Amino acid sequence: MFDILDISIQGGEFWDSATETFINLKPITLHLKHSLISLTRWEQHYKRKYLSDGPKTIEENLYYICCMVLNKDVPNLDLYVRQINQNDYERIQRYVQDDMTATTLPPQPKSDKKPEPLSSELIYYYMTGLNIPFSCEKWHLSNLLMLINIANIKNQPEDKKKKRSSAAIMHDYSALNRARRAKLHTKG
Repeated sequence: MFDILDISIQGGEFWDSATETFINLKPITLHLKHSLISLTRWEQHYKRKYLSDGPKTIEENLYYICCMVLNKDVPNLDLYVRQINQNDYERIQRYVQDDMTATTLPPQPKSDKKPEPLSSELIYYYMTGLNIPFSCEKWHLSNLLMLINIANIKNQPEDKKKKRSSAAIMHDYSALNRARRAKLHTKG
């Protein structure tokens, strides 16, 4: 799949400070997915909002990588994640931050209200309110958030959608009148 990031780790013999023993790690390819599921796992562990509670420590970022791993039952997963090289770590950061969508939203009117900090539960709430199936929790998180934004905009009542300015309407009418006069060869 295109929204899964594969990271290959060479393996080798490594020191496990928790058990104070050497551990032989086999080469492995970790399959990572930035999704609502991984976000929920991280928030359950740290009991804070991943998307809005400021910068993360290296430990918190490494734990989030563990939360993204799709491989089943990887023994010593934390040791594997600690073996990720700098280039792959940067690839993971770019992958997490990638929009993964061709959709762009029109600028929304400025609001005096401060945006509500997002948590995994709030995203699930939006999914429920907008009738988005829970199977979308497996999507790349940016795709899910874009779908929520689109559904929210499309579900607004017509009177709340941004109306065209009078100047824009007058400009369109003038252009339409000019086109009609040119077509009919009239002056008025």
